[in-house]
Amino acid sequence: MIKVGQHADLEAIKITPQGMYLDGGPYGEVLLPNKYIPEDLEPGGSLRVFLYTDSEDRVIATTLEPNAVTGKFAVMQAVDVNKVGAFLDWGLEKDLFVPFSQQMVDMERGRYYCVYVYNDEITDRVVGSAKIHKFVSEPPKDLEVNQKVEILVAQTTDLGYKAIVDQSYFGQLYHNEIFGKIYVGQYLVAYIKKIREDGKIDLVFQKTGFKNVIDDVSQMVLDTIQENDGFLPLNDKSAPEDIYREFQFSKKIFKKAVGQLYKNKLITIEKDGIKTVDN
Repeated sequence: MIKVGQHADLEAIKITPQGMYLDGGPYGEVLLPNKYIPEDLEPGGSLRVFLYTDSEDRVIATTLEPNAVTGKFAVMQAVDVNKVGAFLDWGLEKDLFVPFSQQMVDMERGRYYCVYVYNDEITDRVVGSAKIHKFVSEPPKDLEVNQKVEILVAQTTDLGYKAIVDQSYFGQLYHNEIFGKIYVGQYLVAYIKKIREDGKIDLVFQKTGFKNVIDDVSQMVLDTIQENDGFLPLNDKSAPEDIYREFQFSKKIFKKAVGQLYKNKLITIEKDGIKTVDN
């Protein structure tokens, strides 16, 4: 179904001085401005585009990629604020409008906010809402401890960070279980640590229990060494921050993984790093 705020594969109809008109289905003929027309696109051809409305509420097509389509969460920077609301950098020529009624606090130019992108029911315009709690779902009933998930770091909290898991529900990361710097807006891989009785989800960046994580981590370390021509300038003397920057897990996990690789004679430990045995 062709919908504003989503991608669509549309057929090219005709070329004009303004650009190529595409068959927009329920929206009629939709303009793709000249600067977005591929050299090989001719009438009768097809092109994948993103649909949104311009400043005059006309449906328009672009080949630019937005930071989020409708039905998704993303972190964006406020680039303007006026008497009607805020405008966030959406990755398109037209910024994403967030009315005051959809702001948790008054947005400020230059700051970043997690928003949910959706179609306004009355105007069908694509807008954003910082009241993300209205749009998250309850966690699925079939979640399991150590399940791998994709997260968007959405907000800071007193305890750590609130994340949106699999673009669907909330999870919590705790300061004392984060071994390195993360920031709001990052897309990361995490694991379900605990499913609380009230349904809330705790997250970590490595599987619970050393036995469950060491094989995966050891392989990751070995793969990284091999991708760096068989040598990595990290060892048990390296700063925890340097290790986390490379692998996104703690120095303790790194040392155990290196120990397993060394025990299995897959690497040697040098003064200035670690290398594979064939180097």
